[in-house]
Amino acid sequence: MVSLHLINYVNMRNSNSGLFLGVVISLLLYSCGDYNKIMKADYSYRYEAAKQYYADGQYTKAVVLLQDVISVLKGTDKGEESLFLLGMSAYKARDYEASGNFFKKYFQTYTKGLYTEDARYYNAMSLYNSIPEPKLDQTGTYEAVTAFQNLLDLYPTGIYAKESQDKIFKLQDRLVEKEYLSAKTYFDLGSYFGNCSYGGSNYEACIITAENALREYPYTSRREEFAIMILRAKYQLALHSIKAKELERMEATTEEYYAFANEFPESKYLDEAKAIFDNATKRTKKNNKRII
Repeated sequence: MVSLHLINYVNMRNSNSGLFLGVVISLLLYSCGDYNKIMKADYSYRYEAAKQYYADGQYTKAVVLLQDVISVLKGTDKGEESLFLLGMSAYKARDYEASGNFFKKYFQTYTKGLYTEDARYYNAMSLYNSIPEPKLDQTGTYEAVTAFQNLLDLYPTGIYAKESQDKIFKLQDRLVEKEYLSAKTYFDLGSYFGNCSYGGSNYEACIITAENALREYPYTSRREEFAIMILRAKYQLALHSIKAKELERMEATTEEYYAFANEFPESKYLDEAKAIFDNATKRTKKNNKRII
């Protein structure tokens, strides 16, 4: 049975994001069980049906209809609105790869459009919702950071400014976690595969990875964990070094201890750090006696 609906579809502002989509669906005729007939109707009717499906929360059906009519509506007074609605439909359907592409197409096409700020936000959120686990490649995370940063640069006082900054911090934490896991993997490998025969490449890789992370993210909450890992790795590197390099690396370990103790005087790792320092100091003295 066909039903007659008058739908005022005006205020679609998300309580957190402030999204506004001014759309009015009037006198929409549709049959709940006759989706195939709608697909065969003219493009104007299909577009109105797509908006009704969106309003009813049937986002996948809305996507199908909108993709079918989007090329026809391009260049008309409905072109901008329909493209943004397509992005929102895909986003609500949790197809973040598709929604990210639709929103990107929108703000590239309508650089000063009615929904450009919103489109940039939801493009960034689409990337954010697609970020991989920390142990995997983080290209997507970097892309999300860039998207939020671009949004901040373009709209520094916009409605999404604070949330964008918060999301950037969270994404940076994800990148830090990736570096931490990488450094820890190198440390755990130690001399495995015989990589340490001539100086300890796994330990060196651990040190380099951790130090680079601290340079790039100096305010990370993982700073103490990186610092103790560097100290551990320098000590193990010295232990696994050839004699010609052992003294120099033991001295580097003691210097690292002083830096650690100075920055983290109340650290839960302080006893461990002091034990490393004591052992490194003993070995340094022993090596110095051999030289004399």
